[in-house]
Amino acid sequence: MDKLQIVGGKRLNGDIAISGAKNAALPILCAGLLTAGDLDLTNVPRLHDVRTMLRLLEQTGLKVTQDDEHVVLNGANITSLEAPYELVKTMRASILVLGPMLARFGEARVSLPGGCAIGSRPVDQHIKGLRAMGADITIEGGYIHAKCAKLQGTRIHTDMITVTGTENLLMAAVLAEGETILENAAREPEVVDLANMLVAMGAKIEGIGTDRLVIQGVDALHGTKHAVISDRIEAATFLCAVAATGGDIRITNTRTDIFDVALDKLREMGVQLTVEGDTIRARMDGRPQPVSFRTTEYPGFPTDMQAQFMAVDTIARGPSRVTETIFENRFMHVQELNRLGASISTEGNTAFIEGVERLVGAPVMATDLRASASLVIAGLAAEGTTIVDRIYHLDRGYDRMEAKLSAVGADIVRIK
Repeated sequence: MDKLQIVGGKRLNGDIAISGAKNAALPILCAGLLTAGDLDLTNVPRLHDVRTMLRLLEQTGLKVTQDDEHVVLNGANITSLEAPYELVKTMRASILVLGPMLARFGEARVSLPGGCAIGSRPVDQHIKGLRAMGADITIEGGYIHAKCAKLQGTRIHTDMITVTGTENLLMAAVLAEGETILENAAREPEVVDLANMLVAMGAKIEGIGTDRLVIQGVDALHGTKHAVISDRIEAATFLCAVAATGGDIRITNTRTDIFDVALDKLREMGVQLTVEGDTIRARMDGRPQPVSFRTTEYPGFPTDMQAQFMAVDTIARGPSRVTETIFENRFMHVQELNRLGASISTEGNTAFIEGVERLVGAPVMATDLRASASLVIAGLAAEGTTIVDRIYHLDRGYDRMEAKLSAVGADIVRIK
């Protein structure tokens, strides 16, 4: 199992190009099941989760042609309507094949999904919405089995805001008969990216970027060309790294309009940010100022950035407080950060951080994707050597993180 070895205390200087967004790429890849035409995708990140999704799609009969960050999908000859446990168990986003399969072929058999152990992320809202559209759904032997000759448009109000639920129901609705209204829809930029691509494929969607999506079903979709949106979480993660270590970096190939709340918090920490087009220059000297925040749905502070900002807060000039409202089990990085010398206590869904002057390197273990990133940031800031174990979590969502950090001066190597 691979590990990362980090010798901390190095300032970061140079340019980092941001990859395509994992959370946009995965549903966009699943949309390849909606058409018999070519879906020509660029800026597809090179991630373990993307490779898993492509294997899953290939076993359905979807043709996959890949050249680095360029992927072409063709769904003219789908032969299997099943997503097996062996592929689904490691990645919750696999549930996103359910809506497209059911909408286009009238049937789908999908294993209940796995993924990061950061709390309960049920798929009941997906099932509720599809049943409202006329699907007959049973759950047996760990599989969701859905059938419907033709999905019917209807009004769906989810009990909570769910990103993957919105994406699944949106992909189902574009081929349903009549009008579907999705109330309480997720507004994340990654949902918007999927919706914009579906429109380019011939879908009729109104209200993109709002919490009310109105979809007029069409008979068929055609292929299109699409560039996956830049990864706002990766960009913010590298900005947190320079906040923790000091230095002067330029983040390129990014979208500065989709993570304003994170940029505002970085400015509060003392990071000097200069934004020009798709580039952000970040300069930092000295210890950061503490920032408190509460995670919530977009456009609020993203739960996927909670751990990384907490890592910076551990060496801030004072106390801070972090409240996690999305996932009930997303403080597993706290005990590992404390192993590096941080002073963090938790009470329910709130963490209390007392900033310390320095962290000291130690062996730590990653527990989920974003926790992995927080440990890398802490290791970069710590004195001495930090070993981060179980980095397969990191590889699920960051495209060659150690290579990008090494290129800007970090002392970080992968140990096989």
